[in-house]
Amino acid sequence: MSITSDEVNFLIYRYLLESGFQHTAFTFGLESHVHQTSINGTLVPPGALITVMQKGLQVWSCIMSEGPLFASWPLYPQVSEYPLSLMPLSLAIRKQNTDGSLLDEKDIPHLSLVDAVMHAPLSTRPSKTKMESTASLQTASDVPEDTRKNDGGEPMDVERHMSSAAAAVDFHPSKVSILQGHQSEVFTCAWSPTGDTLVSGSGDSTACLWKLTQDGSHDQPIVLPHEPVGGASQEFSRDVTTVHWNLDGTLLATGSYDGVARLWTSEGELKTSLVHHTGPIFALKWNAKGNYIVTGGVDKTAVVWDVQSGEVKQQFSHHKAPTLDVDWQNNSSFASCSTDKLIHVCRLGADRPIRTFQGHKNGVNAIKWDPSATLLASCSDDHTAKIWSMKQESWLHNLHEHSGDIYTLQWSPTGPGSSNPSANLMLATASFDSTVKLWEVEKGTCVHTLHRHQEPVYSIVFSPDGKLVASGSFDKWLYIWSTQDGSLVRQYKGASGIFEVCWNKDGHRLAASFSNNTVCVLDLRCN
Repeated sequence: MSITSDEVNFLIYRYLLESGFQHTAFTFGLESHVHQTSINGTLVPPGALITVMQKGLQVWSCIMSEGPLFASWPLYPQVSEYPLSLMPLSLAIRKQNTDGSLLDEKDIPHLSLVDAVMHAPLSTRPSKTKMESTASLQTASDVPEDTRKNDGGEPMDVERHMSSAAAAVDFHPSKVSILQGHQSEVFTCAWSPTGDTLVSGSGDSTACLWKLTQDGSHDQPIVLPHEPVGGASQEFSRDVTTVHWNLDGTLLATGSYDGVARLWTSEGELKTSLVHHTGPIFALKWNAKGNYIVTGGVDKTAVVWDVQSGEVKQQFSHHKAPTLDVDWQNNSSFASCSTDKLIHVCRLGADRPIRTFQGHKNGVNAIKWDPSATLLASCSDDHTAKIWSMKQESWLHNLHEHSGDIYTLQWSPTGPGSSNPSANLMLATASFDSTVKLWEVEKGTCVHTLHRHQEPVYSIVFSPDGKLVASGSFDKWLYIWSTQDGSLVRQYKGASGIFEVCWNKDGHRLAASFSNNTVCVLDLRCN
């Protein structure tokens, strides 16, 4: 087989997405123009880059062990007889058939990129049309468990993983709903704050509204197509990168790779397209009052929009690198963070930040204000999370027990300013070291380290009462933990990697978005 530079770029792009490096993936995709190629991404399963590398290493190892004679021979795998991943390696480097006769080169099938990364023989593979309709079922679960690695490069300890999770309760199939409708990875999802409507955003340039009934059934989703918008760059794809509801659930905002923020009604009607950014939008938030939205993106800016008029209220150009996250402190002030290692707190009408927090040694991935809006938490690729106060320039606490990049964090819905004021405030952090840590805020100490995941953890969310925290990872597992003692309470293994998890307002349902184009909804209510 041969492989083109476009195919290499596509494999790297998908690897970055699957590994949680979403901001890096967007930048790489932009510069390498992967979205302008003819590659059908729905036919390439998760883990494709690792699959190709593993096969290459296996074959090369065999070549070296067989001696220099075979090193000059081309590779002629008998794909009509063996799955590529199970083919005898000695056969892969010999120019002969299984019966010992010489292989006629005109009978050798040409291997495409898709052929190389799939795990079924060519002779048994469905047609392209059928593959496209079933692509969402082709997942990383097809890769043998003993060949997949954790982020440290060592073989996964599957036995330890299974035994440590044995005490948790699995979800009965009747409590699991799989929502199918997207044609590409589902990067994000969010419940309406007022009901059981779920929105999901995907790499297929759509968002979907799913209206669930009490018994978990649902009609076909309302599809929100992200069509090209005049004035926006047509160079970019329109992957939906972020979604956020306003406080009363009447309006939904979506941010897209094309740099456009779109406002929709709860019934899926496009209300306004907000065009100003010159690159992908990475973060988007409503303020509590619902009159402003702040967006941040790769063009290094944060923009506050007047929702009523659809016009730019103010642009903030203080960062020197892409803006990765934004979060409102109140109705007129917000914080932003960037790969430039800085956090700015800005106020409408002010030309300069009212506070700049410095201290991280690498890009800052996420920021969140606590329920009282007095403490700001941040997490970074420097393996630390920090807690800041507007009352001082330096951090209050430097949380440095993770051994990998910290991708995201969440405050518990407890303590002052929350709906559970008598419960202690906690902070949760999720890292590429495959752990989740729960922190006591007053002293800045880690009270629980949650160890079950085997790959980077991309998403965490507290239950509305703060008694549980859920985590999702690309190891396919969704875990639900007790915040009181750190024990594993419930677990669910999906068919592919998890990008985001979110709880509904009542705490009865937990949703997760997956890399195999699906959304899963778990019902936590007893039978």
